[in-house]
Amino acid sequence: MDAATITSWMREIDVAVRAERDHLVQLDAAIGDGDHGTNMVRGFEAVIQALDADGGSPPGKLLILAGRTLVSTVGGASGPLWGSALRSGGRVLGDQANFDGGQLVEVLAAALASVKDLGTASLGDKTMVDALEPAVETLRARLAEGVALEQALDDAAAAAETGMRATIPLQARKGRASYLGERSVGHQDPGATSTALIVRALQKAAGQGS
Repeated sequence: MDAATITSWMREIDVAVRAERDHLVQLDAAIGDGDHGTNMVRGFEAVIQALDADGGSPPGKLLILAGRTLVSTVGGASGPLWGSALRSGGRVLGDQANFDGGQLVEVLAAALASVKDLGTASLGDKTMVDALEPAVETLRARLAEGVALEQALDDAAAAAETGMRATIPLQARKGRASYLGERSVGHQDPGATSTALIVRALQKAAGQGS
């Protein structure tokens, strides 16, 4: 995998959040302020423009650029959280031109650690962590078992989607949704939903380069 993989990943995210914008808005309207879908579309549209203007940076630098762009263009929690996540992941790769599955796990693990630190969130708090952490752990485990990267990423994306659905019966303990208390129960978390889209987009992007 290389810089083209990162660019493909961001393009796949852009396509996915556009397609699901109204759904994300509806989910966020139920337990947040209703702008999650709009914010994600705005952010990744800006990311694509930034990557298109880039002069051939290595993959790590592209992730840092994407993260910086999200912070500067996205309101709410998702901009700072994903911005920090992508920048942390990008720093793992440094200036190297290529990376493998094991390094991808470390990129995602650094992104997860950043999200948990910035959002002070843990598994079960009804946040994006509920989708991202199972994805990272599944990818790590499947690669350790010797499974091919494409299949391991497919399993990781499925784990993120399972984690996303598992937020429905949870009571939110972080973010704006936590203000609702028990009324947050029964609603799927919008951040976990967009995170599942982002992991699935990674699986598609990696498959294009194989």
